[in-house]
Amino acid sequence: MTNAQSTLSWKNYLELCKPKVVLLIIFTAIVGMLLAVPGMPPLDLAIYGTLGIGLASSSAAAINHFIDQKADAEMARTQNRPLPTGDLNSRNVLIFAGIIGLLAMIILVVFVNTLTAVLTFISLMGYAIVYTVYLKHMTPQNIVIGGAAGAAPPVLGWCAITGEIHPHALLLFLIIFVWTPPHFWALAVAKREEYAKAGIPMLPVTHGAKFTRLQILLYTV
Repeated sequence: MTNAQSTLSWKNYLELCKPKVVLLIIFTAIVGMLLAVPGMPPLDLAIYGTLGIGLASSSAAAINHFIDQKADAEMARTQNRPLPTGDLNSRNVLIFAGIIGLLAMIILVVFVNTLTAVLTFISLMGYAIVYTVYLKHMTPQNIVIGGAAGAAPPVLGWCAITGEIHPHALLLFLIIFVWTPPHFWALAVAKREEYAKAGIPMLPVTHGAKFTRLQILLYTV
């Protein structure tokens, strides 16, 4: 393999991780860590917690790429992802997702705490399996229900530092949970035809753009 091919391969694996999304997840997890205790949280827990949560999120993203590869090929926004283009194959993507997911769980169990590992695993499965496999293709309320996984990072960050689920952490969860649907619906309105072509029943596809804009307004208010 040439240096150029090797670089391209690593770029493809990095793209599997959805780095922009993972950075946002890490940011909200760190917010949870900083709010969990007076002053600065223990540095070791913050580092290992951030690493474990980030790797688990990357694993979930890679599984999402694997499951959604056929739908991705139908949409202009996603058709250049590594699986639809053939730059990576399904087997290698699953192996990659499994390795970084397992590494995430080991880091969280050994260096953080078991509760954080369990909650992170539930979030991973919620996004990669419950949302991607079932909800996304089954109901226009997919993002309302599936948004719970995306709202979990502040709770995970808080739990990584304190080892418990605090009501204040759940408030952070609720804020992101309510913010998530209008954010994705706005994108779905713009990409309505692509979602329809891919057979994904996003709210603008099933109920129209006007109804969706009303829902966005109501959620925002």
